[in-house]
Amino acid sequence: MSFSYDTKNELCRLPVQRRCCAQAEAYGILLYCHTFNAAEVRIITENPNLAARLPRLFGRAFDLRFDRQPESGRSEGGKMIFQITEQKKLDHIINLLGYAPRQSLALHINFAMVEEECCRAAFFRGCFFAGGSITDPAKRYHLELTSSHLQASRELEVLLRESGYPPKSVIRNGSSVTYFKQSEQIEDFLTFIGAPVAAMQIMSTKLEKGLRNSVNRRLNCDSANLDKAVEAAQSQGEAIRRLQAAGRLPELPDKLQQTAALRLRYPELSLSELAEEFDPPVTKSCLNHRLRKLMELAEKL
Repeated sequence: MSFSYDTKNELCRLPVQRRCCAQAEAYGILLYCHTFNAAEVRIITENPNLAARLPRLFGRAFDLRFDRQPESGRSEGGKMIFQITEQKKLDHIINLLGYAPRQSLALHINFAMVEEECCRAAFFRGCFFAGGSITDPAKRYHLELTSSHLQASRELEVLLRESGYPPKSVIRNGSSVTYFKQSEQIEDFLTFIGAPVAAMQIMSTKLEKGLRNSVNRRLNCDSANLDKAVEAAQSQGEAIRRLQAAGRLPELPDKLQQTAALRLRYPELSLSELAEEFDPPVTKSCLNHRLRKLMELAEKL
């Protein structure tokens, strides 16, 4: 299953309790569902958990049943359709949402229905149920809400900003898309609408990515340092062999002769490891000074 599917399943486990919140959630679903106008409500879903929630939600919100709904456990090509066409029911819904039943239905958000924080969270949850999707955080961070109702989408963006979740928006294929690309915003939004487990999964994935990147950077850094150490050891060995070929080594002080001999014997050791081979051991700084001296003498040849 997708991350988006699992997130909606988590939200479906929330109880349908207060009527005001049920109406707000149903309102969000209606604004972002397949069809909502004065002649029809049509909600299409492939999620059986959401399909089980919808009758309870609309019963609590509007005291009505769908005129058409799928039989339990059955769907049409994977899609489950919920429909209301009875005019009396439609007028009741439209009136409760603050629209004029007999006028042209221009959908916008009735802000009076989402004044309370709990109702606003329920409204956002309904929008996500019907028009939302979220990408697997292992791939990238992206949550979007898509609606064909441009005015409602613009007002949703205002509502999200007021709630502390500033989104971005774009028109795609004639629909308005409100989206988040920052992981922190997505985590906060999911927590607010009732999906803390999904939010924690994003946080966990982000931490894993950060740790993996940190380890890779460390490995790359260590590898680069190792390459430098190998190159330096090779240069030192070549310098010592030039001095040796020129017969200059016996003329050098005992400490430099000892250093040259140990470097040729242990070409694979780092400076720290090579410094431990001396008797008594010398410091890394001291050894580095001696090797630089040998290389300077070789350059003068």
